[in-house]
Amino acid sequence: MKRNLNDFVSTILNKINHLNHLKQLQSHLITLGHSQTHFYAFKLLRFSSINLSNLHYAHRIFNHVQSPNIYLFTAIITAYSSQQSNHSLTFSLFKNMLNSSVRPNNFIYPHVLKSSKERFLIGSVHAQIVKTGFLRYSVVETSLVDSYSKVVGALKDAKKVFDEMSERNVVSLTALVSGYLRVGDVENGLEVFGEMVERDVPAWNAVISGCTQNGFFSEGIRLFREMVFVAARGEEGFCKGNKPNQVTVVCALSACGHASMLQLGKWIHGYVYRHGFVVDSFVSNALVDMYGKCGSLEQARKVFEMDRCKGLTSWNSMINCYALHGKCDGAVAVFEKMVEYGSAVRPDEVTFIGLLNACTHGGLVEQGCGYFEMMIKKYGIEPQIEHYGCLIDLLGRAGRFDEVMDVMKGMSMEPDEVVWGSLLNGCKVHGRTDLAEFAAKKLVEIDPHNGGYGTMLANIYGELGKWDEVRNVWCKLKQQKSYKIPGCSWIEVDDQVHQFYSLDQSNLKTEELYGVLESLIGYRKEVMVEV
Repeated sequence: MKRNLNDFVSTILNKINHLNHLKQLQSHLITLGHSQTHFYAFKLLRFSSINLSNLHYAHRIFNHVQSPNIYLFTAIITAYSSQQSNHSLTFSLFKNMLNSSVRPNNFIYPHVLKSSKERFLIGSVHAQIVKTGFLRYSVVETSLVDSYSKVVGALKDAKKVFDEMSERNVVSLTALVSGYLRVGDVENGLEVFGEMVERDVPAWNAVISGCTQNGFFSEGIRLFREMVFVAARGEEGFCKGNKPNQVTVVCALSACGHASMLQLGKWIHGYVYRHGFVVDSFVSNALVDMYGKCGSLEQARKVFEMDRCKGLTSWNSMINCYALHGKCDGAVAVFEKMVEYGSAVRPDEVTFIGLLNACTHGGLVEQGCGYFEMMIKKYGIEPQIEHYGCLIDLLGRAGRFDEVMDVMKGMSMEPDEVVWGSLLNGCKVHGRTDLAEFAAKKLVEIDPHNGGYGTMLANIYGELGKWDEVRNVWCKLKQQKSYKIPGCSWIEVDDQVHQFYSLDQSNLKTEELYGVLESLIGYRKEVMVEV
C-alpha cells in the first residue's frame, strides 16, 4: 500500500504545473492520514519551492508539520538561500532547528552560510560547525572560505580557514582568489591563482573578471588569451572540456573596451562565432560596449541591430556609445526609437544618464533640460547624483551659472566630487574664477590628499593674484604628502597592450622611446621655424 502511494504521489507530481493541483494533492494526503508524514511533506515542499518557485506555500507546508526533521529543515533553508530572499528568516529557521532536538548535518551548513551576510553571523555559524564536529567536511570548509571572503573586513578569516583546511580543492581556491580580487588585492589574488594545479571555468572567470573590475585590463586580457590557448592544447591542469563561456567572453570584451584594444576585441568577436556561442543579449551588449569604447560606432550599431531580442540594457548600451563620442543626434535617435516600443522597453535612470551626457557634448542645453524634466515627470525616476552631475555639466558649459546654483540648492543629496568638478570645468571655460575658487575649495575638502585638486586651487589663486593663498596651498600639499594620480594611456601593437604612465621609465625600451620622442619634438621645432 505504501509503495503504491509513493508511486501515485510521484506520478501526480510529474503532471502538476499549477499550485492549485499541488494543494489538491496535499489535501488528499491529509485525508489519508499523512499530514505529518515527513517523506511526503518533504516532496511537496521541494516541488513547491523548486518547480513552482512558490516559497510562501513551501513555508506553509513546513509549518504544517508539527515536528520537522533535518531533511525538512534543510529543504526550507535551501529554498530560501537559493532564491536569495529574506536572509534573516533563513537564519531564524536555523536557530529554531538548533533549539529543537534536530541535529544539523553537513549539507545544511553551506546553505546557512550562503544566507549569512555579516561577519558576526558567519562567525556564530562557524562556532556551531566546530561544536557539532563538521569542520573537516570539505564542502563546509569551502563554504566558510567563500562566505568570509564576500564580507568586508573578513578576508583574514577566510585565509585562516583556508590555511587550516584538511583538503583544498578548486572551489575553495577560487573562493579565496575572488576574495582577494573583491577587495582590490590583485597581487595576492594572482599569486593564489598561479598556485592552482587544476583550474576550471569558474576559476578563470573569477580571475579575469577580478582583474578587469580592478582596472588591470592588460592582465585580464593576457589571462583570457592564456585560457583559450591552454584549453585548445588540452594541457594538464585544465579541466577536460572546459572552454571559455559567455561570462568569460563578456569579461574579456569589457577589458578590451577599457584598454581600447579593437583588434583583439574583433578577434574575440570572431571566436564567439567560430565556437558556436549563443550570442544572447548578455554577449551582444558586451560587444556593443566594446566597439563603442574602441570608437567603432558603425560596428557597434551592426551588432545592436542584429540583436532580435533587445532589452533595456541593449538600448542603453547603444545610447551610451553615441554619448561617449559626442554623437548627440545618434543617441537621441536611438532613444526615440526605443520610446516607440512603448511599454515593452521602459527607460530607466541609466538611459537618461546617457541622454544627458550626449546633450552635454552636443551643446543641446534646452533638449537636455527637457529630458531631465521628462525623467522625473513622465517616468517617475528620482534624480541621482549622476543625473545632477550631468545637468550641472550641461548648464555650466553653457555659462548658465544662476541655473547651476539653483539646481545645486535643490538637490536632495550633498554634491559629490563629480558635481563640484562639473561646476569647476564650466567656470574654467567661462573664466568665472570666483565660482571656480569656491568649487575647488569644496573638492579639496572632500579629498584633501588629492594633489590634483590642490594644484587646481593653487592655479586659480594665481590667476586671481592671491599669492599668499598659493603658498599656503602648496605648503598644505607638502605637509599632507598629497598624491596626484598620474596620467595613463594604452597602445595596442601586434595584439599586445603597452601601458604608459606620465614620466614612466619602467619600460625596458625607455631610452629608445624617449629618443624617438625627442627627435619628434626637434622635428616639430624645425618645421615651425620654416613656417
